[in-house]
Amino acid sequence: MLTQVADTTHVHTSGFVLSNAVIVEGGAAVLLVDPGVTSGEIDCLAADLAARGTAAVVAFSTHPDWDHVLWRPALGDAPRYATGRAADTMARLLRDPQTIVRIAEHLPPEIHGQVPLERLGLLTSLPDGTTHLPWDGPRVRVAEHRAHAPGHAALLVEEQGVLAAGDMLSDVFVPMLDLDSDGDPVEEYLAALDLLEAVAADADVAVPGHGTVARGPAIGARIALDRAYVHALRDGTDPDDPRIGSSAPEGWQWVTGIHQWQAERLGR
Repeated sequence: MLTQVADTTHVHTSGFVLSNAVIVEGGAAVLLVDPGVTSGEIDCLAADLAARGTAAVVAFSTHPDWDHVLWRPALGDAPRYATGRAADTMARLLRDPQTIVRIAEHLPPEIHGQVPLERLGLLTSLPDGTTHLPWDGPRVRVAEHRAHAPGHAALLVEEQGVLAAGDMLSDVFVPMLDLDSDGDPVEEYLAALDLLEAVAADADVAVPGHGTVARGPAIGARIALDRAYVHALRDGTDPDDPRIGSSAPEGWQWVTGIHQWQAERLGR
């Protein structure tokens, strides 16, 4: 089911960790951002588009994590863009024939066998310096940064004030740093939050890769919460964060384990 968040922008939310696909309509053409997780849900999304008389002509993956680079034949043959760094990272992973085997073996039990891996990660690199997606629909700004994963990018649908934030600005996940970065993952994440804060000045709605949609002042509140969390990681203090510990949302207590793992990796 599609949920409208702006004039011609909709969200399709997966049952798996509240994963969000973003759909931007431009007449009969559609931009599809991070299209979904299970085969059934992606096919449902394709059917929803067909029922509206539209079809995907362009797709975008915000970063090269497995759950953001999936595809199904029902969506057609739209080019699937990503930043150059994200596309190169995915191509390098796919050169190892064991990559898809490992992903299949380590899928969470609740979706095991339901994830379409045949077209995983077949991304087209955007040229370096690309500021807007190449399509004929509403202008969509690309905001690339070094946080969470190589080549991570958010998209701003400028005419509609919608920020597709990828795996940032979630109300259920704490910030997950790129701990394998060749730089300083903490400072990179803080710089990315500064960038998103500037981009969000033109946004009325923010759609995280996982979680609920934020509107108006809630966008700034999420940026502030994420910044406070990363500061706590940097400083080696216990974060006062409603996403972890005893205040974690019901069913999401396992996110505390992610926090503990990150703190240990950073030596905090």
